[in-house]
Amino acid sequence: MNREQGVSSLAMVLLLLILGSLMLQGMNQQQVSFTNRVAMESQSLQRQAVVQSAMEWGGVQSWLLQPAVQCRAYLSTQARVCLRVLSDDELLLIAQYEGVSLWRLGNIVEGRVVFSPQGWSDFCPLNKVLLCQMP
Repeated sequence: MNREQGVSSLAMVLLLLILGSLMLQGMNQQQVSFTNRVAMESQSLQRQAVVQSAMEWGGVQSWLLQPAVQCRAYLSTQARVCLRVLSDDELLLIAQYEGVSLWRLGNIVEGRVVFSPQGWSDFCPLNKVLLCQMP
């Protein structure tokens, strides 16, 4: 009889070890998933910061009115900033970095490029999608 209690106690300990191991494994998988999400979010925020910085940089550059499409590289990053002169003295500034794009409308006033005081937009403000794409 004493032997049966020892076997059942051992079985209970093994069951607790197995359940604990499964719980730890599940928590580890959840932790890895959260770590990946945080890394992706961090990269996304970095991309957004670079493209916003590029947009602000492009807004203070001295752009010419010709040619109708001009592009410049922002610092040492892969970010590009392009100015597209549209009809009716309107223009569009486009900044793009690793799949993140921002747009800003502007006008030609007395032969100078003047951007909208409302700032940039994270969606294309034009009806024609082709005009919003990076050249």
